[in-house]
Amino acid sequence: MARRDVVKLLAAASLAAVGIGAPEVAHAWESAHRALDNQAAGSRFVPQFFTRDEWPVVRSLADMVIPRDDRSGSATDASVPEFMDFIMGENPKSQPWMRDGLKWLDAECHRRFNRTWLEASAAQRRQVLNDIAFPKTAPAEFKDGVTFFSHFRDLTSSGFWSSRIGVKDLGYVGNKIVPVWSGCPEPALKKIGVSYKTSMHVPKRG
Repeated sequence: MARRDVVKLLAAASLAAVGIGAPEVAHAWESAHRALDNQAAGSRFVPQFFTRDEWPVVRSLADMVIPRDDRSGSATDASVPEFMDFIMGENPKSQPWMRDGLKWLDAECHRRFNRTWLEASAAQRRQVLNDIAFPKTAPAEFKDGVTFFSHFRDLTSSGFWSSRIGVKDLGYVGNKIVPVWSGCPEPALKKIGVSYKTSMHVPKRG
């Protein structure tokens, strides 16, 4: 399975644990799209929740979760950080894990490499993420980092695949008229072990 498809599956993970639901996601994109329109008009986006030091860390980490590839843009291309800034601002209960987690990243990089996250090399950043990206196998001492990254990855994925770029990446073609419905394709029916009945008995009335 392609890396992007794996992360896409993670987007289905519930954000209920951090108090974020579908209405918040939709509202956040309304705000992010306004920010995009303002940027297109020449206005620079100014985060309302993330600090000046946190903002580049969030952008770099989001792009490590969903990097640009030959099929689609990255998380920052989709303006996921802007989406996340609004989500954080509107959900006070979610703010501690985000803020504490970003501090954890810097502290862990400093402990290992005597550098901040932004000063660390790409290979060093990957080394840190490899230790916190897989909850079932992560060392116990990285529990705080694992919890943070799991939430961050879910939020990044949810933001990306509800964005304009992400919807295109999914191949979603909703809101189009289907003049002729020929039914589910035969290979798909076989895969799930079902088939259409060739005839159906309709009892007569009376």
